[in-house]
Amino acid sequence: MIRSVLKGCGSALPANCVSNAALAERVDTSDEWIRERTGITQRYLAGEGETTGSLGTAAAQAALDDAGLTIADIDLIVLATATPDNTFPATATRIQHALGGKGFPAFDVAAVCSGFLYALGTADAMLRAGMAKRAIVIGAETFSRILDWEDRTTCVLFGDGAGAFVIEAQDVAEDGPGILATRLHAQGEHGDLLYVDGGPSTTGEVGKLRMKGREVFRHAVVNLAEVLGEVLDEAGFVPADIDWVVPHQANQRILDATAKKLGLSGDKLVVTVDQHANTSAASVPLAFDVAKRDGRIKPGDLVMLEAMGGGFTWGASLLRV
Repeated sequence: MIRSVLKGCGSALPANCVSNAALAERVDTSDEWIRERTGITQRYLAGEGETTGSLGTAAAQAALDDAGLTIADIDLIVLATATPDNTFPATATRIQHALGGKGFPAFDVAAVCSGFLYALGTADAMLRAGMAKRAIVIGAETFSRILDWEDRTTCVLFGDGAGAFVIEAQDVAEDGPGILATRLHAQGEHGDLLYVDGGPSTTGEVGKLRMKGREVFRHAVVNLAEVLGEVLDEAGFVPADIDWVVPHQANQRILDATAKKLGLSGDKLVVTVDQHANTSAASVPLAFDVAKRDGRIKPGDLVMLEAMGGGFTWGASLLRV
């Protein structure tokens, strides 16, 4: 059977690492307040000259290096982002050019924190349909550019960064590697719970992030537990079969509650929210890259990726490395 097989991964972070204590110097908050409510201890914030495109390019190049490939081997780029460099052109095309590629399709996907799952699902479908052979799938964000730095309930939660996968269509055995199942969802009626209060066709301005945290938490735990169950059922596995869960790094409390609802051991979760905060579409591939590089995720492991974001959108994908 044809599956999209992971060939390499990579990530990139801005140069500026900002601790909770440093953040408290500009925002009415404290290290203790942030740690207790979120588990976050630091985040990376983009500086002058650092953009979603530059971070995405660095992550993509790192993934190519990890795969032992060059841009000449790639025929598709899908970028997940809610913070593109420009309204248009697609930031994916800027990344394509920066990497030295040309001619093949490159486009952006907007599903906020679930964006990488949407982008991965899209690329997987295109590879299995024969529309491409190898793809770079990227999640990259500079959320610091859309935060209200007067709102301590939201600005302390987010960071900037990028992560990327290189995937390749391969004919594999049933028990072989690759993306085994993906399920994606959206429910637009909850769009006013997590959103940006601006846009080209409404205010003509970028706007700032707004969130009703308690309601988002409640929906996240239920939706994520349900979609993980759907993916496991489709692939023919049970929670105990999973080696690692790489969740969207939104909040330590959400991670713990979701694992508990599924009966998953906390030591199966890859957690980077303490180091990176919530990097939206970048958080899943960024966390995956950390765990692969430090040796936790190994060839043959069964890994569940999951995320939920504004829209609401949510999804999960099961991958055998």
